[in-house]
Amino acid sequence: MQRELRSVRPRHDDPELPDDITSQDLDRIARNELKTLSKDNAEAVGRHLAMAARVIDEDPELAHRHVMSAARRAGRIAVVRESLAITAYATGDFALALRELRTYRRISGSNDQLALMVDSERGVGRPDRALELGRSVERASLPASVQVALAIAMSGARLDLGETEAALSELEIPQLNPKTAFSYSAELFAAYAEVLGELGRDDEADLWNERAERADAAVSGETAFDETMEILEIDEEEPDEDEESGEDQSGDDQSDDDATDVSDDEFAGESDDDDAADDSTPDDSDDTDDEAEHDAEASPRA
Repeated sequence: MQRELRSVRPRHDDPELPDDITSQDLDRIARNELKTLSKDNAEAVGRHLAMAARVIDEDPELAHRHVMSAARRAGRIAVVRESLAITAYATGDFALALRELRTYRRISGSNDQLALMVDSERGVGRPDRALELGRSVERASLPASVQVALAIAMSGARLDLGETEAALSELEIPQLNPKTAFSYSAELFAAYAEVLGELGRDDEADLWNERAERADAAVSGETAFDETMEILEIDEEEPDEDEESGEDQSGDDQSDDDATDVSDDEFAGESDDDDAADDSTPDDSDDTDDEAEHDAEASPRA
């Protein structure tokens, strides 16, 4: 008897795309990755990724559906798997996020999403493994922004374990410099303030929260201060007026383009692929070593 062959792929209806969204809304790096696809497929995948980026903040579930549509067409493209991980994380599916992040790292060879991997380990209830994962990569090999994100994730894992003092130490990195604001500074300062509050050091927590607000305003341009912000340096041992502010930043920090000087008068001077092959859902065979993680029940992040 002849049997009807049926697809085992779960049903997925592509969400609607507005006419004004195109693959050109993606950044150049993402568009370059899609060049291995046919022109029509690259455009379709790019539109879904661009739409996901547009709606992820207000509707992460919809963003995830758009990325699923992209993954069914281009499951072997690194940026697609990265996007799938990010939207899965945003919807609270930490097990899926962890699996996709592992696949993304294997395809791309990049550790840029290491902090999200650490946080996903926390999400599935494994703070010990989160710390182990975070220590598996040499910090100095990571860009400054990734170092900061990793420090915040590691601090969160310490808090999960009740190690509050250690959580504070995780954040005491070279980028914790109140004199100069980068795009990542406000989040780092706020995380530091939160742990200080957990330790009952409320006055210090208030100060670092103020610094976080100042850094955010400086970087976003929404500040009432003058456009040129002077850093006042007081160094009793070496009173050199020509000394440049922010010298104690790490080499990676100085290369960032988004640095903004901020002053804190009260604390001045303190130290501081084939198209055909891609027309399928991401294959679990790529991740046989991760199946246990994928099947694990995701728990809310603390």
